Amino acid sequence: MFDGLKDRLNDFREEADEAVEEVGEDQETEEPRERSDGTRQEPEEQDGDAEIEEGDGEDDGEGDEEEEGGLRAKAKTLVGERAFIIEEDDLEAPLQDLEMALLASDVEVDVADEVVEGVRESLVGEKKHWRDSKNELIDDALREALVDVVDVDGLDFDSYVRDTDKPVVVVFTGVNGVGKTTTIAKVAKRLEDDGFSSVLANGDTYRAGANQQLSEHADALGKKVITHEQGGDPAAVIYDAVEYAEANGVDVVLGDTAGRLHTSDDLMNQLAKIDRVVDPDLTVFVDESVAGQDATNRAREFNDAAEFDGVVLTKADADSAGGAAVSVARVTGKPIVFLGTGQGYDDLREFDAEGFVDELLEQRE
Repeated sequence: MFDGLKDRLNDFREEADEAVEEVGEDQETEEPRERSDGTRQEPEEQDGDAEIEEGDGEDDGEGDEEEEGGLRAKAKTLVGERAFIIEEDDLEAPLQDLEMALLASDVEVDVADEVVEGVRESLVGEKKHWRDSKNELIDDALREALVDVVDVDGLDFDSYVRDTDKPVVVVFTGVNGVGKTTTIAKVAKRLEDDGFSSVLANGDTYRAGANQQLSEHADALGKKVITHEQGGDPAAVIYDAVEYAEANGVDVVLGDTAGRLHTSDDLMNQLAKIDRVVDPDLTVFVDESVAGQDATNRAREFNDAAEFDGVVLTKADADSAGGAAVSVARVTGKPIVFLGTGQGYDDLREFDAEGFVDELLEQRE
């Protein structure tokens, strides 16, 4: 999962490591070096980790050579304790390559710029110590920059279901063919594993075969499904499911809807009617991780037209690029809730931003 992105990030890390190593080696000498602004940077003075003690003022004429040799040895030790400063020019090439790597992985342009800027701000102009691990300097900067764009405070689905008055009504929206119905079945299985009952509602009343598809999942999971005739009112179907849940003590209503684009006025009006009639607790947008920047753009446009609460990205297991997973939360301001990682009912993974970034930056050899 996201192997292409992992490889590209690793290439940047190695390139940046080499650049930082060269900076430190250059500044280990006593020669001044030129900064990017044209001024001269003198070698760093000792950082206080050790001090050369002055003598007591007595000079007996003996041991001068021994004392001089001792001072030289101590000074050499202090060189190893000196700090060095990374200038912007030192990382210009690696940062350009990082930006191109992110764009090649379908990361949205503004998000890629933000990641690069975050790495730059973390490294450039800061005093670094030779005793610090160069690998850790780069990894920490990149990790922080990625977490900043991926981690959007918001929906913890499991906690929300547990803490909200029942029945909890969740409506799933998105474009055609991205796996909404299968995702609903996976969520139903997850809820069951957590001790919550659910009822499924087919609000996709226009697609031929939608009733059959959802009913097959319901049968496989032992769940009740509420359906109407093809062409019926989606809001009425989900409303009936809510009434069923209230009457039978069911914890969660999972409502499917027809696939649509944000430009489909009639279908968007249906969502508005569902909001008025049912007032769902949560609306979840579903799209394919493999759609990359298209998924990110659709999420942005859809959220502008009919605001949702969270995102599910399906087919993440088949996605090498990972651009949608990096971008969609930052672009919409709404968190990724789950990743679909296969066809089985258990193939639904809770999204954890820090864990996701840690996987992208797996330990290097």
